Amino acid sequence: MRNPFNAAAPGDDAARLLQRRAVAGHKALDAGSAALAGMEATAGLTSAGLRGVIYESWQRSLQLKSNPDQPEAPLVMDREELEDYRRTHPLATVMPVIQKLLVQPSHDSGLLVAVGDELGRLLWVEGDPTMQRRAEGMMFVAGTDWSEAGVGTSAPGTALALGRGIQISGAEHYKRSVHPWSCTAVPFHDPDSGALLGVVDITGTETAVAPHTLSLVEATVAAAQAQLRIERLQLAASHHEGARRRTGSSAASRAAGNGPSLYRNSLQILGRDQALLSLGRKTVPLSARHSEILALLSTRRDGLSAEELCTLLYPGEGSAVTLRAEMVRLRKVLAELDPAAIPESRPYRLPVDLLPDALNVLNCLQRGAHRIALEIYKGAVLPRSEAPGIVELRERVSQLLREAVLTDGSAESLLKYAALPEARDDVDVRLAALRLLPPRSPKRAAVVAELERLEAELSA
Repeated sequence: MRNPFNAAAPGDDAARLLQRRAVAGHKALDAGSAALAGMEATAGLTSAGLRGVIYESWQRSLQLKSNPDQPEAPLVMDREELEDYRRTHPLATVMPVIQKLLVQPSHDSGLLVAVGDELGRLLWVEGDPTMQRRAEGMMFVAGTDWSEAGVGTSAPGTALALGRGIQISGAEHYKRSVHPWSCTAVPFHDPDSGALLGVVDITGTETAVAPHTLSLVEATVAAAQAQLRIERLQLAASHHEGARRRTGSSAASRAAGNGPSLYRNSLQILGRDQALLSLGRKTVPLSARHSEILALLSTRRDGLSAEELCTLLYPGEGSAVTLRAEMVRLRKVLAELDPAAIPESRPYRLPVDLLPDALNVLNCLQRGAHRIALEIYKGAVLPRSEAPGIVELRERVSQLLREAVLTDGSAESLLKYAALPEARDDVDVRLAALRLLPPRSPKRAAVVAELERLEAELSA
């Protein structure tokens, strides 16, 4: 079989010119962040010559206070944590596809294949053994953080920040220790829900950014997504068959918890009055009260006493008797979905990991990934809820997202945030977008019109 990586590496004049311009950009970094911040984008390139997408990523890296002279990526998971985490990650089940299409051909091509999670943490790094040893010098190894917050501009982190595939070559990397390397990365989305699951990356020399490489990684991601969907269908079929025959199939073993999870147990509470609960292969809407209870329990992994839960759930004086009745009804709902998910008592605690989308937003903001947070954010947490704990969570998520976008956001991010219902009357966000938009941008007129509307409403 022909090795898909055997193709001429890019070496034309345009590529060499971009490298010279990227080196000039690093000289501007040496002169101080103000010099870089003062550059104006024209025709997709800055005055330093950086590609527009690289310039914007460098700006985010500066705002995130990433150090271009720090040679190593931060290690965020030790070996035991890494093994536990990736064993149950949904991407574990499609690693055979990625290994067949990318890892095996890379062994004699001087390339590495990395697979990371949605926060940019590398879970697998495989490929050419010699290159693996070289990559250890910059800590391009499993368990490290390659998000923009961790290392600045790199293909894995920037692909996640943008939500699309990207190629980054040599000196376009923000971190100088990565300049001998080039890389191509594509985000991996859940084939059913569209949720971001992770990223697939090829790293090496110039071959890693050959013209065909991006298409190759995109095709591999598409094949892995199709395989994940097939695995889920087989799992659903094995559940039905297992109910009659109790077979010992591999899918049944995964369902029993002996292999990677094909799903993320999740709770969607953003922009919804009633949560959507996903456990295993089932997704159901919850009542407003059950939505509140699960939202509170899923954000407090150590559990809550009956008194604490009453205080967070009921405005004024809460009734323990009413709470117990609600918990009985909630247990019945969960028992039909997954008996293992029935909450424990004394304290009330969820025995399974359940990721609310609001907590995912907070996790992204904590790591400086405000673009991903903005993609996940569909609106306020359970907007009609008056439960004190939900009100506090709603305000915290909303305020932190707004602060992150105002502080670090591009004009595009600010305009996306301004389109949210809660930002309808936000003058500061629109003024910040106006400051960042180029003078001839056609988007300026709409922002000015919005500011005039707000001024008229305030005057009235």
